[in-house]
Amino acid sequence: MASRKKVQNTHISNQIRQLHGALIDIVSVMNRPQRDEDMVREAGISLDRALFPLLVGIERLGPIGVVEMADRVGRDYTTVSRQVAKLESLGLIERHGNAADRRVREAVVTAKGKAMTDLVDGARERMGHAIFASWDRQDIDDLVRLIRKFADDLNAGPLNSSEGTK
Repeated sequence: MASRKKVQNTHISNQIRQLHGALIDIVSVMNRPQRDEDMVREAGISLDRALFPLLVGIERLGPIGVVEMADRVGRDYTTVSRQVAKLESLGLIERHGNAADRRVREAVVTAKGKAMTDLVDGARERMGHAIFASWDRQDIDDLVRLIRKFADDLNAGPLNSSEGTK
C-alpha cells in the first residue's frame, strides 16, 4: 500500500507542476496589455486599458474597497485609488461608506458602468467562441466545472486562512 501511495504522490506532483505551468501561461496571456486593448476594441468602448480590469472587477466583486481591489489585481493601493477615482469621475462607479466601518469606502458599478461591462461581456463571449470553436461541448463543460472547483478550493485553502500563513 505504501508504494502505491508514493506513486500517486509522484503523479500528483508532476500534475501540479504541469498545472502551474498552464496557469502561468494563462495569467501571462491575460495580463498582457495588448489583450486588454483587444477586449476594449472588440467591445467598442472608449476606456483606458488600465481602468478596464478595475471596472470589470468592481462590477463582479462590488461593493469592494480599494485595498481589497488592489490586492486582487496585484497593484499598489495608491495607484488603484487614483484609478478608482478616475472611474468615479467618468460616472462608471460610485463609492459609498461601508456599513460596518465608515472609514472604508466601497466601490459599486453605476448603470453607465454596467452598460460598459455588458459590452465587454459580449466581446468576451465572441472571443471565447473563437477559442472554443473546435472543442467538444463536454470538454468545455468539464473545463468550466473543474476550473470553478479549483478556484473555490484555492480560495478556501490553507494559504487563504490565518493558519496557513504562520
